[in-house]
Amino acid sequence: MLISLLGLPLAPVRGVGALARLIQQQAERELYDPAAVWRELDDLEAEAAAGRLTEDELAEAQQRILDRLTA
Repeated sequence: MLISLLGLPLAPVRGVGALARLIQQQAERELYDPAAVWRELDDLEAEAAAGRLTEDELAEAQQRILDRLTA
């Protein structure tokens, strides 16, 4: 009982730490999710087809995505 009472002031700190871990896990899932990667690549292709990206810019962006996945 006493230990529980002494630990109460640290509860918000533990809660923030747990929330930070959850946010990090979700961000990593989205970063490496195959569907998200395909959407990114499709978006790049659409940008290039619309003339908003040069072939070099497209290749660089695609390489950044691949590097992210293999890092």
